[in-house]
Amino acid sequence: MVSFPDLMPALPEIFLACAGMALLLIGVFLGERSTRIVASLAVLSFLITGALLLMGPDGRVVTFSGMFVADGFAVFMKILVLIGSALALILSLDYLEHEGMSRFEYPVLFVLATVGMLLMVSANNLISLYLGLELQSLSLYVVAAFNRDSERSSEAGLKYFVLGALSSGLLLYGASLIYGFLGTTGFEALAQALSGQAAAGTAGGALGGTSMGVIIGLVFVCAALAFKVSAVPFHMWTPDVYEGAPTPVTAFFAVAPKVAAMALFVRVLVEPFGQLTDQWQQIIVVASALSMILGAYAAIAQTNIKRLMAYSSIGHVGFALLGLAAGTQQGITGVIVYMAIYIPMSLGAFAVILSMRINGKQVEGIQDLAGLGKTSPGLAFALVIMMFSMAGIPPLAGFFAKLYVFRAVIEQQFYVLAVIGVLASVVSAVYYLKIIRVMYFDEPKVAFDKPEGAAIPAILAVSTLFIVVFWLLPAPLTGAAQAAAASLFGG
Repeated sequence: MVSFPDLMPALPEIFLACAGMALLLIGVFLGERSTRIVASLAVLSFLITGALLLMGPDGRVVTFSGMFVADGFAVFMKILVLIGSALALILSLDYLEHEGMSRFEYPVLFVLATVGMLLMVSANNLISLYLGLELQSLSLYVVAAFNRDSERSSEAGLKYFVLGALSSGLLLYGASLIYGFLGTTGFEALAQALSGQAAAGTAGGALGGTSMGVIIGLVFVCAALAFKVSAVPFHMWTPDVYEGAPTPVTAFFAVAPKVAAMALFVRVLVEPFGQLTDQWQQIIVVASALSMILGAYAAIAQTNIKRLMAYSSIGHVGFALLGLAAGTQQGITGVIVYMAIYIPMSLGAFAVILSMRINGKQVEGIQDLAGLGKTSPGLAFALVIMMFSMAGIPPLAGFFAKLYVFRAVIEQQFYVLAVIGVLASVVSAVYYLKIIRVMYFDEPKVAFDKPEGAAIPAILAVSTLFIVVFWLLPAPLTGAAQAAAASLFGG
């Protein structure tokens, strides 16, 4: 039996899981007209969960027989996940009503997926890692195919499910290898076992005392986690799912799950496998370089803006992995700052995409933005800010995000990787500038419909303001990121 005090570190997750069940019952009793009520309560539950996180115990606390850990890193990344989930859900409501998809199951699935993400961030065992990952993934498979009347949406959900099941198999196989050679799945026990092997230089005599079976298992685990963050060469699902899923679902995919998966990636490699940095560092360096290159070049030929954002997200994952490749506390700080800045950049861009509606019909072509600078100057200006920030143009927030990760890899003397990153940034500016050219230099087409409701303009305004003024006051975010990274290494 787990005593009540042991539940306290996991109180935010317990509350959110209970809230999800309660919202499901409310939806069942009130029927289809309850979507906005359920969604509003879901956003409120995210806010309460965030408050519970901030009021949680200080320091590092491990509970549930070592399965669950609460520390500064977990709190910071969970807050980012909750912000991304809440804003993506708010962006969805008008779209769902307009497209005839307003069903109460939608916000409930968001809540359940978010519970899985929070569990992922606090996973302290390969078993709890898998459970959190699957709770998130199963919910995401459904929301990807939520538009049952659309062949594209059904195809996106099916592709995501099949490839996601493959990645889950890779994860389980890697975990079984690690357990078979080390006899444990707990992160602290794994770290101690690997430290003992390294010191003794035994257990198979391979790679400085570490068994080759452990290395192979780690490779499988890294491959599965690379799939979740859509890093090359496990990115194949991203463009099709981004294009086929309903646009607000794509916005959700671009922020909260990506932040949670990146946090899990960092925790798994830094804590239990910190002794194997020389081994996993090679994997991350290659994945980072390939992601930056593919994200830069593959997006140039895209004509659908959602597919372009998919390749852009692959490129951004590559940049974020630069910090992980460094393997240092400063590098992890860079990863945290990058993901924090990536949320408003992505949400702002998708807020503009959700505004791309002509005569009541959603459009997704880049050429549909033609003349937007004349027909909707405010919308065009906001998208310019997002594109410049994603390209890393100073003094916008995206520039500082890249600055932190570049500084980390340069300090570790990964000069080739840094050069690849700089060149990828230059190439990626081509398609960001292409969007700006279409908006300001092409002849206007039919003007977009005015956004319904205040959600899209409000989120767009806040995202734009954050990106523009970040350079004036970066200390709160960077200081919190440094503390989060320090807690991870201190643990």
